[in-house]
Order: sequence, then structure tokens, then C-alpha cells
Amino acid sequence: MEELTPNVPQLLTGAKRWFDDALLNSMQLAGEQSVTVAQAAVFGALDEDGTSVSELARRIGTTRQSAHQAVHGLIGMGLLEQVADPDSARSRLVRATAEGARVHARALRTIARIEAELAERIGPEVVDALRRALRAQWGEPPLIR
Repeated sequence: MEELTPNVPQLLTGAKRWFDDALLNSMQLAGEQSVTVAQAAVFGALDEDGTSVSELARRIGTTRQSAHQAVHGLIGMGLLEQVADPDSARSRLVRATAEGARVHARALRTIARIEAELAERIGPEVVDALRRALRAQWGEPPLIR
């Protein structure tokens, strides 16, 4: 049987899983609370002054319900809090607690170290080329008939 060559979406998914595993396992090894991939994604989408759950869901690319579950898990861990939205009496914003900000800063430092390790493994020029390719303007998704 012929081995199939993975397509780009499969390769991107595998690379994302590699980074997620490296980050979450490293944070746990360092003694931080265990979080899920969805919970970790919330931190990357948060504004410093707070973000609505609906906006978090949009930024992460998930449903409002999934974002709500991730947020409430992190609130229960003491990493996030909900505060009144100064622009809307009916809305609440989610933001990091002091502990959440500390953990997020540690995660960002860990990601930088993981990227450095990747550069040692596959070469800095390959990592730079990957970063350039992913930052390039790809335009609107094509509609193929």
C-alpha cells in the first residue's frame, strides 16, 4: 500500500499539536496548573483590559459555549476573572487575574524557548521561512469548483 503524503492542513494541525504538547507539558513540569488546549488559547486572545466571551470565541474560532466553558474553568482556577464592561451595563469582560498574568508571562517565555529548540532542530532559516509563509497575505479563501 502506498503511503499518502500529508496535505498542508494536516501538517499545520500536526505542528500545532506539537507546540501545544510542548507548552502544556512544560508548564505542568514547571509546577503550573494543568489547562486544556482550549483554555490556553483563551490567554492568547485576551485584551489586557478585558474581552467579552463572544469576542474570545470569535478570535479563537470556536463557539461561544466552548469559550464560555474554557473561561469558567480558568475562573475556577483563579487565573481569570469577570468584571463589568465600562461601555455596557449588560456586558461583562473577562481578564487575567494577577496569577493569570504571571502564568501567561511564563507561558510566553516557554513558547520562546520552544521556538528556539525548534530552530536548533530544523534550522533557524527554516523557522524564519515558516514564520514568513504564515504571516504572508494569502487573500480571501478561494472557491474551487
